[in-house]
Amino acid sequence: MSWQLAAFAIVLLTLGFAFWWYERSRPPAKMVALVAALAALAALGRDAFAAIPDVKPITAIVLVTGVAFGAAPGFATGALAALASNVLLGEGPWTPWQMLGWGAVGLLGAAFGALTARRPSPLAIALACAVAAEAFNLLLDLYTWTGTGAHTLAAFGVVLGGALAFDVTHVVASFAFGLAFGAVLLRMLLRVRARMHVAWSGPALGVLLVALGVLPALGAPGGRALAAGPAPAAGPALAAGPVLAASSSPSRRSRAVGYLQRAQNPDGGFGGAPGQSSSELYTAWAAIGLAAAGRQPSSLRRDGRSVLDALRAGAGTLQGPGDLERTILALRACGASTRSLAGGDPTARLLSSQGPDGSFEHLANLTGFAILAMRAAGLPASSRHVHAAAGWLAAQQDPDGGFGFGARSPAAAASDVDDTGATIQALAVAGVHGRPIARAKAYLLHAQNLDGGFPQRPGGTSNAQSTAWAVQGLDAASTDVERVRRGGSVSPLGYLEGLMSSDGSVRYSRTSSQTPVWVTAQALSALAGKPLPVAPPPAPARSVARRAQAHAGSARPSRPRRPPARRTARGSGSAEGARASTAARTLGALAALMLSPLERRGGASAGGAP
Repeated sequence: MSWQLAAFAIVLLTLGFAFWWYERSRPPAKMVALVAALAALAALGRDAFAAIPDVKPITAIVLVTGVAFGAAPGFATGALAALASNVLLGEGPWTPWQMLGWGAVGLLGAAFGALTARRPSPLAIALACAVAAEAFNLLLDLYTWTGTGAHTLAAFGVVLGGALAFDVTHVVASFAFGLAFGAVLLRMLLRVRARMHVAWSGPALGVLLVALGVLPALGAPGGRALAAGPAPAAGPALAAGPVLAASSSPSRRSRAVGYLQRAQNPDGGFGGAPGQSSSELYTAWAAIGLAAAGRQPSSLRRDGRSVLDALRAGAGTLQGPGDLERTILALRACGASTRSLAGGDPTARLLSSQGPDGSFEHLANLTGFAILAMRAAGLPASSRHVHAAAGWLAAQQDPDGGFGFGARSPAAAASDVDDTGATIQALAVAGVHGRPIARAKAYLLHAQNLDGGFPQRPGGTSNAQSTAWAVQGLDAASTDVERVRRGGSVSPLGYLEGLMSSDGSVRYSRTSSQTPVWVTAQALSALAGKPLPVAPPPAPARSVARRAQAHAGSARPSRPRRPPARRTARGSGSAEGARASTAARTLGALAALMLSPLERRGGASAGGAP
């Protein structure tokens, strides 16, 4: 076998292994679409500069992609960009080498992103692009050397000398491209990454636009109005009276729970709609919604697999802070320890990504959810991690009182209802009170529409998910949501109930029923009056009693007795008192074991802190 054929076989095997590795990572459909879009962008950039040898933006684009999304997407983007661009420039035996070379650039970008916590300076990005370009040059020089007659170091030196001018041009051009747009592209892709993993759903067109980078920020989700129109003139009416925890009727919540139960997949997880493949994102939100409605998520099974089983099976796909935050919140809702996941404790991984200023990737969205996740994992509000994050987050409040996806912005259109509602919940559980909460609450109240619902931005069209975030935020701010009305409208809860279909699902809006599983799950938390983080529902009394009896061992079980004619417990502790009364009539040996598990858990505090 010749040197050239042997080297070619090694390159093909390496490419095959790399794509097998990418497929084994089970990338979600959104990531596959995003990789395709970025590969097309890189290929077009290379073809656009075809007339100027070795002056190509492809190296900078692929490296930044690796920084933003990691090793597997970075490699796939580089390899596919080389293959696609050669359709115009010419395919040949060099194509696999170029695929491997630019795929390796994506891997270098992922390593560079890990070293810099995805926050490199523009100059650092430019220097990394230059280093990656030289690595690519050396690989292609190796390809040229395999085709020569003499395979010696001297011959390789001759190849390097002959390619010196081209290699230097590629390095300098890549440095210039990295300096020109590297930081901007990275910031945009990081927003896309966060939007994909923590965000709220939009129509299919919106998802495509996000993937193409046209709507990179959460502030412009697909299908929703971008321009912030004027708020309605009539202010929200708050009826006088004591503040009570508002929630919808139990029968409606039961219908929604029944819908989610029927939508569960055989692997225990959930897709965006019944019949769609399971996703960690949808499964996590389904677990949170079920727990808020009083249904233990781990008890919901299909073909012997539970929601918790699906979350554990997807642990290997967790990548950035957004994935970790959502999974921690879901594990809390299931009553499971974060240490029960394979691949390490997600809480420790999340804390390692916190910046020196207390933020997470300098984004208000990720920092707010990080606070909720840390509190769900058991960190007290006084911990340095929570305190630092809350301090940074409170300082990002916009002039209009709301919060946006990113850091503080003087632009009037930066704030949105979704992020403001989530941030109020985060600040509440972090122990922040007073002016920041009051201003954010006022922003939400003035954003309410005349139909009782909330838009993603003031003046836009109401939708279920924005309304749910507003409701949870107002609940966390100790507001009676049932009394939040504008111009005689129904309450936000009434708006959500009006979107419920006959099958129990909640529509996204009056005109759209997209991702019904996701929308229904998020609406359930609002309908139940449960801000994040949602605590697991208490175990049924019978299950507790059975566990207590089993633990008591040889203790003689009590004789069945008739239930009392009426309950004696008062106020909010009536159910608890009835259980305690039942336990008191059992054997003395069981009393201590039964009373301890029956202590009230997860009280109705504004923030729902664990």
